[in-house]
Amino acid sequence: MLVLKHENEQNIGDLKRGDRILYLDDVTVSFDGFKALNSLSLTIEYEELRCIIGANGAGKSTMMDVITGKTQPDQGHVVFGQAVDLLQMDEPSIAEIGIGRKFQKPTVFEGHSVFENLELAMKDDKRFFKTLFAKLNGEQKDKIEETMNLIGLKDFYKREAGILSHGQKQWLEIGMLLMQDPKLLLVDEPVAGMTPGEVEKTGQILTDLSKNHSVVVVEHDMEFIRSIAKKVTVLHEGSVLAEGSMKDVQ
Repeated sequence: MLVLKHENEQNIGDLKRGDRILYLDDVTVSFDGFKALNSLSLTIEYEELRCIIGANGAGKSTMMDVITGKTQPDQGHVVFGQAVDLLQMDEPSIAEIGIGRKFQKPTVFEGHSVFENLELAMKDDKRFFKTLFAKLNGEQKDKIEETMNLIGLKDFYKREAGILSHGQKQWLEIGMLLMQDPKLLLVDEPVAGMTPGEVEKTGQILTDLSKNHSVVVVEHDMEFIRSIAKKVTVLHEGSVLAEGSMKDVQ
């Protein structure tokens, strides 16, 4: 998990639903002659839930690597908000301005409780002695409680993360990401290995998140995609093959 204020945050502006929050234009990434991304252009709106699908090797993970600063493209532009050039920033800076990435395998502090995991993930001064002697104020406690409610783990706040189910660990990591106040969340294969009940709950969490955040979901489970998708982008050989409703792209 990449934990998500920054001098560039002022350039993001006061976004409204439907405003552009992310813009990729003509992005190409090559590895030893293979084009993982091939002149990829894509726009994500604020408070949108976008699903990205495509076969293995279509460029989904490389696209997220470019957005989060892990991979520099050979050419193209990647803009966050109105004018923040992500290609001029490193991974920590990109996380600080409000882009969070949830990887497929959950990474939580297994020896700590659900509450403690969320507390540790909170955007704050992380210097050792500051953290050691810090006490949560009312606003911080309210934020943790609100997050536990959203991810469905309020009744498990004392439970150690290590004994949670796979699905619950995924929800906890989403919660940890939310503690960083991201504007855009990139979520990689969130329902892999989940029970049917956990899959349904995850769909509800992501749908609720899109009311106040932009959420990009990369997933292979087509039944899950159908249950949550309003707009779907299909990648093929590093480019957009089709885009629209699930019915349209099918």
